[in-house]
Amino acid sequence: MTASIYIHIPFCAVKCDYCDFYSVPAESDDPRLDAYVGALIRDTESAAASWNLDSVPSVYIGGGTPSVLGAGRIRRLLRGIAASLPAAALGECTLEANPESLDGALLDAALEGGVTRLSLGVQTFSPEQRRAVRRAGNPDDLQEKLRLAARAFGGNFSADLITGLPFQDESSLLADIEKLLAFGPGHVSLYSLTVEEGTPLERKLRNKTVTLPDEDSADSLWLKGRDVLESAGLRQYEVSNFALPGKRSLHNIRYWRMENWLGIGPAASGTLFSDTGGTARRSTIPEDAAAYIAGTSVPEWEELDAPTVMAETFLMGFRFIEGPDRDLFARRFGITLESAAPETFARWRRKGLLREDAPALTPEGLLFLNAFLREAFDELRQ
Repeated sequence: MTASIYIHIPFCAVKCDYCDFYSVPAESDDPRLDAYVGALIRDTESAAASWNLDSVPSVYIGGGTPSVLGAGRIRRLLRGIAASLPAAALGECTLEANPESLDGALLDAALEGGVTRLSLGVQTFSPEQRRAVRRAGNPDDLQEKLRLAARAFGGNFSADLITGLPFQDESSLLADIEKLLAFGPGHVSLYSLTVEEGTPLERKLRNKTVTLPDEDSADSLWLKGRDVLESAGLRQYEVSNFALPGKRSLHNIRYWRMENWLGIGPAASGTLFSDTGGTARRSTIPEDAAAYIAGTSVPEWEELDAPTVMAETFLMGFRFIEGPDRDLFARRFGITLESAAPETFARWRRKGLLREDAPALTPEGLLFLNAFLREAFDELRQ
C-alpha cells in the first residue's frame, strides 16, 4: 500500500496563546521524551507491517514542537522510521521546528536522517506582537536561527507567518516579510489569525487586555502579504501556501488531494481510502501521551460513507489551486467531478471565479472558498 505518514510530537516548552492543539508541557531534558520516541518507533514499525507499506511518498514530523526532542532523539527517531520502511520507500521528509530550538547539532541530525525540508514557525519578528500572544524567542535569535537553517537546507525550508496579530499593521507585516525573504525560503505559509474558543487569547480578548485589528484591516493585511509574496516569486498554490517552483509541500498536497495517510502519536489521525466505492476509514489516536507511551492507547476508527468522503473531497480539494484530482474522483465515486455539482460549477464559471479549463477556483475565487463550498454542499445534498 502507498500512504504518507504524519508523526505527532505533542511536547512544547511554552504553548502560544492562540493554539488549541493538543500539547504537553516539556523541556528538552524531560525523561518522558526518550520513552516517547521509543513509542513512535514501535508504532511506525507496527503500521508499516500491518498495512504492508511499500511506498511512503512523504513523512511529516509535526507538533507541538518536534525540535524540543533535541539532536540525539531526532537522530534516533529518523533512524527508526527508516528502519521500519522498505529501502528507498521514503520520499519527502519534513521536520517541523520552532526556530529558537534549532542548533547546528539538530540540523546535522536532521540532514543525516533523511529530512529533506524544514517547516519553521516564525509567525512574526515583532517583539511586541510575539509577547502579546506569548510566542517564545526574540527577534535577534530568530534571525540567527534562520541563518543556520538556510545554511543547512538552502531553500528547502518553509516558514509560517501570521496576519491579524495584536499591534500588527501594514508596515510591520511588510518588515516581517522582508526579513524572512532575506533568508531565501522556498515556501511560505501565510495564515490569518484564528481566535479559538477556550484559548488564552480568546480570554484576553474577552477581558479586553489585548485587541486585534478589525476584520477589514486583518483581511487587507493578508491580501497585502499575498501580493508581496507573489511579487517575490512565491506563487500561491493553496489558500494559505506559497512556493517557488519545485518547492511545494508534497505532504500537504496529498492531504488536499485526499490520498492515504497514517497518523502516529496522540491526537494524530489518519485516513485510508477505498479505491472504488468512495468510502474510507479514519483513525484517531486519543490525546493522552502517558497512555501512548505505555502502549495502552487504542485508536478510534470511524467508517466514512461515500457522501461524507465526497463532501470532504470538495472541502479539501478546492483549497488547492489545481482543484481535486479529476481521475481519482471518477475512480472513487463513479461520476465526473463536474457532474457532482454542475449548477454550482456553471454559476461560479459565469462569475469568473472558477477556471474554464479545470475544476479549480481562480486565485480570486479562493478568497470566496467558503461561499463556493456552501453552494456546492447544498447541491451535493440534493
